[in-house]
Amino acid sequence: MATVVSATPDEVPADATPDQPVKANERLVTLDLIRGVAVLGILFANITAFGHPQAAYFWPAALPGGATLGDKLVWFVQLVFVDHKFRGLFSLLFGAGIYLFMERAWARGSSRWLQFRRLCWLLVFGAIHYFLIWPGDILGTYAAAGMMALPMMKWSDRKQLRTGIVLYTLGVLAMLATLGGAWVAANNPSVAARLDDKQRQQIATAERRTLEDVGKNVTFMRSASYPDYVAERVTKHWGGFVQGLVIVPLMETLGLVLIGMALYRRGFFSGAFDPGKMRRNGWIALLGGLGFTALVALWPERTGFPFFTTILVFNELGRLAQVPIALGLAAVLIAEGPRLAETGFGSRFAAAGRMAFSNYLGTSLLMLFVFQSWSLGLFGELHRLQLMLIVFAVWAGMLLWSKAWLARFRYGPLEWLWRSLTYWQVFPLRR
Repeated sequence: MATVVSATPDEVPADATPDQPVKANERLVTLDLIRGVAVLGILFANITAFGHPQAAYFWPAALPGGATLGDKLVWFVQLVFVDHKFRGLFSLLFGAGIYLFMERAWARGSSRWLQFRRLCWLLVFGAIHYFLIWPGDILGTYAAAGMMALPMMKWSDRKQLRTGIVLYTLGVLAMLATLGGAWVAANNPSVAARLDDKQRQQIATAERRTLEDVGKNVTFMRSASYPDYVAERVTKHWGGFVQGLVIVPLMETLGLVLIGMALYRRGFFSGAFDPGKMRRNGWIALLGGLGFTALVALWPERTGFPFFTTILVFNELGRLAQVPIALGLAAVLIAEGPRLAETGFGSRFAAAGRMAFSNYLGTSLLMLFVFQSWSLGLFGELHRLQLMLIVFAVWAGMLLWSKAWLARFRYGPLEWLWRSLTYWQVFPLRR
């Protein structure tokens, strides 16, 4: 089933050195295909946060003029099918990828220091992304999670899997306690009565303060120059980057990275399991998780999107089926991957996956020109259905340009840069 298998020490060419990168014929095409699906899904998840203040991402009432019927429909579809799912899938793939990298580095006589250097450069890219392009960066989070996982690389796959499950579960419970506690305080007068005056005031005014902050952010973004935008990020929002390096990895990403690492070692991503069982179990996990999330998403939708209910559902209850959905989708794609990768359409997804880094950062850069005041100035202007037109257009662009680029070049532009910085030498880019 596996399209490509990783090289073992005996298969490494005699002239290989510890600093040689992976060759094209050593790639796992199925991983590329799944990564391509994930990078397209990430844009769907992020598009509202590109075009609006952060609150509009999870709370439809924060959109300009309030939520339309189309906004509510897209919110529901996005929560059920997209949000948390593709981030979870990407995190699992990142775990598989860093172990695959080390597996081949070890075969060439290198050490974890090579991976550490690679992750340091990823952290630099993440900082550039966060402060200069868009604050929704995930690269810094992955770099930090990868560094945390480095001491665990030589653990048994069983220990990695168990630790990953425990860490992820603890993160879910911590978030559930935090957001659930806020919801209870907002909806249960007897609980609210036990809070101090400051806490009760914060609960009572949370919705109004959020809308005020949305208005201020829209006003700023519609008038700010690019230097103003960068200065705002550096001086007032640097804490968000730090949070992405510490809190987010511990609450979610590190656990998923370890799970992905263990599953890769057990052959999950390389087709070592029976494809029939993978396909059947994948659909069961996928459809079961989607059904559960749909039921959860109906709660705020049917009650008019109350502030604390929507926060709880979007940020936590809607995440409870994240792992089953991500693994189910991965299993289905793995079972069908070799066949799909041979089709014209599937090969475009695989190409987009090989260039996931370039596509991810390139999309953020493109959205900077779409929404900023000094360019098209669409920030805070478009409702969710209108934003979907941008998503479809960028999807088409990704699928078209990725394959065309790789027909002429060995790597995506940022993949080539990251590779050259990691090995500290310039590799040929043109085929």
